[in-house]
Amino acid sequence: MKTLKEFTIPFVGLKEGRHHFDYEIKKEFFDNFEYEDFNSSDLKIDVGFQKKSTLLELHFEVAGTVNINCDVTNEPYDQEIENSLDLVVNFGEEFNDENIDILILPHGEYEINIQQYIYELIVLSLPLKRIHPGVEDGTLDSDILNKLEELSPKIKDIKKDQEESDPRWNTLKQLLTDK
Repeated sequence: MKTLKEFTIPFVGLKEGRHHFDYEIKKEFFDNFEYEDFNSSDLKIDVGFQKKSTLLELHFEVAGTVNINCDVTNEPYDQEIENSLDLVVNFGEEFNDENIDILILPHGEYEINIQQYIYELIVLSLPLKRIHPGVEDGTLDSDILNKLEELSPKIKDIKKDQEESDPRWNTLKQLLTDK
């Protein structure tokens, strides 16, 4: 991963108080992480940055769409994304990012790079199962869906199955109903 300068915030030169940063994320951002699940992306990131005397508070908000392929049909579609993340940056003896919500920077640091947090926020905003909206409501006409329907096992009528069952089981079933 190459560090992108536009995602580095030099907090030493900022006054105490609130600051705001806006980012527009396109597919090239994910190419930097070698993440190839997105066909395209149109995302807006709003970063609220509050500098205090002993720590920094960051609030990330992502909104927009990414074009991804459906897990069922492999058809591309636009997936809406909306998520947020809060991060507290504290200062200590050495770098520590083991906690999800707290980042500890060494005392001599003067800038923070937030591209990894933006990447994780976006990727973790995706649903686990990516299903095209047309599959869910039945409006998508796809060759893959037609083939899946053709090859899926047919559900037999339950009453027919009961009639075809072995007659020896019928006496056992009567034991359940008789008291």
